[in-house]
Amino acid sequence: MEKSKILYAEDDETIAFLIQDSLENFYDIRRFSNGKTALEAFNNDSFDICLLDIMMPEINGFELAEKIREKNAEIPIIFTSAKALKEDRIKGLKIGADDYLVKPFSIEELILKIEVFLKRSKKTETLPQNFTVGKYIFDPKNYTLKNNLNTVTLTQRESELLFFFIRNKNTVLKRQDILKAIWGDDDYFMGRSLDVFISRLRKVLSDEEQISIENIHGIGFRYSEK
Repeated sequence: MEKSKILYAEDDETIAFLIQDSLENFYDIRRFSNGKTALEAFNNDSFDICLLDIMMPEINGFELAEKIREKNAEIPIIFTSAKALKEDRIKGLKIGADDYLVKPFSIEELILKIEVFLKRSKKTETLPQNFTVGKYIFDPKNYTLKNNLNTVTLTQRESELLFFFIRNKNTVLKRQDILKAIWGDDDYFMGRSLDVFISRLRKVLSDEEQISIENIHGIGFRYSEK
C-alpha cells in the first residue's frame, strides 16, 4: 500500500530528526528546513497532510499556511510549534489550520492526529450528495458553498462542522458531542477551536436569513434552517 505523503517544515535539526525518524516507517515524509523550500515543494508536488513549524527562516509557518490555503483549501494542516500563547493558537486556526500541537508533544499524539485527518480526508471522497444551505449548494466532498454569484471554499474542518450541523439540524447539540465528533476530544483548547470555526461559518452564512447557528447558553449550539 502506498504511504501517505507528509510535507514537514521544521528548521530545528534535532526535532526534525526525531520526528522524521519516528514517522518514516509509517509515512512518506518530506522534510524542509525553511518555509520557502517547503512552499516550492508544495507547489510542485502533491501531499496528503502538512506539518508546519511556525518560527522558520525565509517564510514563517503562518505565512506558509496562508499560501498553502490559497492553493488548496482541503489539505489538512497541523502546526507543531513552541509558541504556546493562546493568541498564537487562535491565529493559526483563523489562518485555516486544522490543529495546533505545542512542543514538546508525544509522537503517539502526533500520529493519532495525523491518522484522524487522513481518515477524514478519505471519508470525504465517498460523500454521496450535495445539500441546500439557504441560497447555497453545499458540496462536502469538495468543501464548497456555491450560489449564482460566487463560490466559497471552506477548510476541511469548516466543511466537517457544517456537515455535522446539517445532519443534526434544528437539534440542540452539546459542545462536548460536537467536539468528540469533529475533533475527537473535548478539552479546553478544542473548545476554543470550536468557537473560532463557528464564528467563521457564521460569517460565511451571514447573508442567509434562513440559516442560524444559535448559541444555547451552558449547553451548546443549534443549527436551524427556516
